[in-house]
Amino acid sequence: MLSTLWPFRQQKKLKKTTPSLGGLGTSVEKSYTPIDQLRLGMYIVELDRPWLDSPFMFQGFEVRTQAQLQAVKNLCAYVYIDATKTRTLSQTNKLGGNAANTSLSKVIDFKNTVPPQKLGSFEREIVKAEKAHAHTTSLINDCMKQAAQGKQIDGWLAKKAITDCVNSVLQSPDALLWLIRLKEKDEHTTRHSLNVAVLSIILGRHLNLPETALVNLGMCGMLHDIGKMRIPYKLISKEGKLQGDELKLMQSHTILGYELLKSSDNIDSCVLETALTHHERLDGNGYPRQLKQASISDFTKIVTIASTYDSIINGRPNQASKTHLEATHQMTKLVGSKLDRDLLIKFIESMGVYPPGCIVQMTSGALAIIVEANERMKLRPKVVVLRNEEGRAMPEEIVDLAKMATDKKGNVYTIKNVVDPQHHHINPKQYYSPKFIDKGFSFRKMAKS
Repeated sequence: MLSTLWPFRQQKKLKKTTPSLGGLGTSVEKSYTPIDQLRLGMYIVELDRPWLDSPFMFQGFEVRTQAQLQAVKNLCAYVYIDATKTRTLSQTNKLGGNAANTSLSKVIDFKNTVPPQKLGSFEREIVKAEKAHAHTTSLINDCMKQAAQGKQIDGWLAKKAITDCVNSVLQSPDALLWLIRLKEKDEHTTRHSLNVAVLSIILGRHLNLPETALVNLGMCGMLHDIGKMRIPYKLISKEGKLQGDELKLMQSHTILGYELLKSSDNIDSCVLETALTHHERLDGNGYPRQLKQASISDFTKIVTIASTYDSIINGRPNQASKTHLEATHQMTKLVGSKLDRDLLIKFIESMGVYPPGCIVQMTSGALAIIVEANERMKLRPKVVVLRNEEGRAMPEEIVDLAKMATDKKGNVYTIKNVVDPQHHHINPKQYYSPKFIDKGFSFRKMAKS
């Protein structure tokens, strides 16, 4: 290995000046690092070969997962890291361990956190995301059946499925965001559990949490409502407000879920804590222990935000769903009583202005569906134009607004506003599938050739 051949280079530090937008230049401190010394949390700024000769999409990234770590090790003999952007081992361990009682604000500077770049494209990730989505859905169904029968949950299998979701989100969060817009009334609990897991992971990614913490956070989201499987289905599906003994029985799902997970193997304490406390409220008006803000873990606060958002955009049983803007507007009204302000701001940032699955109207009057957000040019995502300005159906072609795409009349595609699909008699569900996306990309390739 190079570490034994060139030991004198291990501590060598270089300063490299790169041009900034203002032309002033920014000093970047690089440290030569033999590949056997590379670990999670390190920020790679240079490889031992040109970036174009590597499979990595961006020049410069934090090593966040074991898969990324192994990929770099398989390719390179050494790399250069930026020590100023590299997490310390203590930070990684704090964020990756049982974070039920860890305050993220003590480890993360919320105001100055810079979200990571996508590691892959939506086009390449959507097929993998569908497999992860289907696998995790199947596993959640199994967990629900086990819980309903009073059996232990297989924590190892649950972690394996969630790890697939974490890897997908780190590659391109848009892919799973697209898939969670699927809405099946008869699978509400299963879908909600998966959606909350994915949304929690997406917020965790935006906060730059390491892979181990994202897996734990995803587990918290996936299993937070597992106690409901011990509640009679008639009560869960009952319309209207519950009162008296029925309300007490429903509220007991937090304790039932905690006890079930406590008796199961390979379940981290943060998952137990979230199952017990996800109905606690910052103002002390929650249950079962009437905890207040300082006593509620940040993982629970994240899961509460994710659960609230999913319930609004996908609709609770027997309720109509809302748009992304309607959801975030409602959620801002819950700051201080139910939702944490700083984490909600980060959540809204992580979702972007136009999340995948939103129906938008262009300035020309055409209607389109958002496919992939653009993290650098937030107002110019990738879309599929569904109907032209005359209301006629359009071919399913992916249009990249960042490239100043124009319609047949030469008008530049620009988004005017988000619209309610029901008002335009659009059923978005028919578009939420990888086949639709694949068809759109195929059409675009054919048009170019």
